[in-house]
Amino acid sequence: MTGTLYLCATPIGNLKDMTPRVVDTLREVDMIAAEDTRNSIKLLNHFEIKTPMTSYHEYNKIEKAEQIVSWLRKGKNVALVTDAGTPAISDPGEVLVDQCLKEGIPVTSLPGCCALITALTLSGLSTRRFCFEGFLPADKKEKKFVLEELSRETRTMILYEAPHHLKRTLTELYETLGERRVTLCRELTKRFETVFPTTLEKALVFYEDNEPKGEYVLVIEGLDPKILEREEQAQWEQLTIKEHMEFYEGQGIDRKEAMKKVAADRGMGKRDVYQALLS
Repeated sequence: MTGTLYLCATPIGNLKDMTPRVVDTLREVDMIAAEDTRNSIKLLNHFEIKTPMTSYHEYNKIEKAEQIVSWLRKGKNVALVTDAGTPAISDPGEVLVDQCLKEGIPVTSLPGCCALITALTLSGLSTRRFCFEGFLPADKKEKKFVLEELSRETRTMILYEAPHHLKRTLTELYETLGERRVTLCRELTKRFETVFPTTLEKALVFYEDNEPKGEYVLVIEGLDPKILEREEQAQWEQLTIKEHMEFYEGQGIDRKEAMKKVAADRGMGKRDVYQALLS
């Protein structure tokens, strides 16, 4: 019989957020795979957990995943923890989970703290639809591509950022997205927890005089869908109705369906499209 991989969520600041189920599991498994053993040992000592640890992080995630999978195949149970929060979220744990699932090894998640959800609920922005981007890419070309995608994102967006990169990131967001509402959350669940609802422009002004401190979660307002609709409608209106019809019919769409699409694109009735084609 194979062992089980347990994804154990740990506190993002306040140790009282540790769940009893996670404490029990960390005591009972054969091995704990930790992102940074120096950080996790403090947590284990606090809860008097004596289970041995091994390091599993961004720089050994491929070869170490193979080793952990071999332990699991032999029937060992392994718990995966990140430095703070839920493993596999903006974290190398996703590689290990993928490998286990491919090998048919059971994986289960023990829910608990997650900084992105905590920040979203505190943001005052829409929570019905949201997307998580994590940290923006370090590569300039890749980052530009991601920012351009986000500029047309209608869902609430969530990013992580380190204090020494915050000003640069706010500048890039403002230049690409324009003025948006944003809530900056820092030191979540800790003594100096701060929730700062503002706008991108005002945040830039604020941090000119105030040095960023602590780890940040940025929750950013999505683009108003009506703006996208107006932009798309304006693009279609640059074509004549005949050219618009030809665009769809050229894709093999029958004339009746093409007329429906043209009408929807241009915000007009299907009968009006028909009359325009006749004239």
